[in-house]
Amino acid sequence: MTAGDAREVPSDPVYFDYNATTPLDAGVREAMLPFLGANWGNPSSVHSIGRTARAALDEARYRLAGHWRCRPSEVVFTGGGTESNNLAIFGIARLLRSKGRHLICSSVEHPAVLHAFRFLERHEGFEVTYLPVDTSGRVSVDSVEAALRPETVLVSVMAANNEVGTLQPVAEIGRLCRQRGVLFHTDAVQAFGKIPFQDIHQFEADLVSVCAHKFHGPKGAGALFVKSPLQPLPTQVGGGHENERRAGTENLAAIVGLAVAFERCVVTPAFDASALLPLTERLAAAAAAIPGVTLRHAPEGRLANTIAFSVEGTDGIALMATLDLEGICASSGSACSAGSLEPSHVLSAMGVPAAAANALVRFSLGRDSTEAEVDRVAAVLPGLIQRLRNSR
Repeated sequence: MTAGDAREVPSDPVYFDYNATTPLDAGVREAMLPFLGANWGNPSSVHSIGRTARAALDEARYRLAGHWRCRPSEVVFTGGGTESNNLAIFGIARLLRSKGRHLICSSVEHPAVLHAFRFLERHEGFEVTYLPVDTSGRVSVDSVEAALRPETVLVSVMAANNEVGTLQPVAEIGRLCRQRGVLFHTDAVQAFGKIPFQDIHQFEADLVSVCAHKFHGPKGAGALFVKSPLQPLPTQVGGGHENERRAGTENLAAIVGLAVAFERCVVTPAFDASALLPLTERLAAAAAAIPGVTLRHAPEGRLANTIAFSVEGTDGIALMATLDLEGICASSGSACSAGSLEPSHVLSAMGVPAAAANALVRFSLGRDSTEAEVDRVAAVLPGLIQRLRNSR
């Protein structure tokens, strides 16, 4: 694009990237403020200021455990989804390596999961089976069963895919693993706030990863459900925090924000499927009508807020830059892989050719998304794509 082609970025951007992060809920912010001011103590200190902080930390843990319907001791606070996934995978694999060194995960996991398994495979002598998916990005329970071995110690399959929104049959997989005596972990980061929540046990998992900023909580706050009496080996050492499972002074303000966000935005899902599905279907229909555009999200059994498509004759980085110039915030895969020149590993696992897998657009809507925004994006998308093709 030349200087003469430069366009002024609209002052009212359309935010269709809720799977990457969500704005902090006003009620959550209000609950956090006292712990950024007057209540600033270290929960591990024994004096009165520290004890006040400890009481707030304990209250947050008990509140979250109440909604999860689990023991407070089964809640481990972390610094986010990546750390929760790492603690579950490294902690269990290393704990049980004397029993077996075979691990299983799906080929469409978030990088926080995939890279952990690859590290164990390359550096610690584990063998990993990467499960295939169908053209919708879904793992079959039969493939999990076929991959299980006597030496398998951990299976990890995400609850909902961050790129194409596919919902996985995690409850069935979890029940199978329990029958076979194998531990099951699910990265449920994208599911909370978007699917009906009953309790943490609905995933039928021994370990469940949670991340606050995906449901209008603060960044830098996460949690891991660890079913008693499991005690994963810590990935951080240096203190007895979190019952010796995660060393480091707790980020109290963020933890309070996580607990309050869960109450406000997960117990009653912030992503209203009945309101969002008509919007994403309209957006998908508009995209599919453009020559050279192919829908990539699952036609059913997906997150209601998420659609994905590939665009022939361009690439993801160019698409994101052009959308941004139009004031449209979208994604080309995982936000944690932004700027990568590699094709989407999710689309590649779904059998999509490399050129198309490298030209992914993901629109993920949220509670503030409107029909007017959908109409605005649908109106500019055909011309935007054509202009981009003409510039190549």
